[in-house]
Amino acid sequence: MTDLSKMTLRQLLGLHSGVMEELRRRGVARNENNPTANLSEYLYCRAYGWQKAPNSEKGFSARDSDGTRYQIKGRRIHPRNESRQLSAIRDLDGFDTLAAVLLDKDYRVLRAALIPSAVARERCNFVRHTNSYKFMLTDDIWDDRRVTDATGMLRTVESEN
Repeated sequence: MTDLSKMTLRQLLGLHSGVMEELRRRGVARNENNPTANLSEYLYCRAYGWQKAPNSEKGFSARDSDGTRYQIKGRRIHPRNESRQLSAIRDLDGFDTLAAVLLDKDYRVLRAALIPSAVARERCNFVRHTNSYKFMLTDDIWDDRRVTDATGMLRTVESEN
C-alpha cells in the first residue's frame, strides 16, 4: 500500500481523481459528488434491485419495479465528525421511503434503515436558511416498528464487492 503521507498534494488529488473514475467505471459513482452519496445509492440499488433516477430528478433517488420512490441518504461517521445529520431533504412529498445508511470512516456499513415517509415527516425539522429539512439518523429510529432494518441487505452487497 502507498504511504499517503509521502505524496504531494498534486499526487493525492490525482489519486482521488483516479479512484473516482474507477468507481464510475464499476457503476458505483455516477458523478463527481461526495463518495458517501454515490456509495449509498449504489448499495441500496444493488441490494433491492431499484433503478436510479436521473441526476436531475427532484425529490427521490431511485424507484422500484412497483413505482415506489426512494430518497437515498448516507452519512459517514468519522472521529472528527460524529454527526448523524443526513444531507438536506428538499422535498418531503417527493418520496415514499427514506433509505438511509450510516457508514464508518472507511465507508463500511454500520446501520441502514428503510423509513416510511410518514416517519420521516414526523422526525424532520425545517431549516429556514437552507429551505430544506434536516433528519437526524439516531439509533432510536430502529425501535420504530414502521421502520425496516436494511443493514444486512447492504452488508451483503458490500461483502460481494
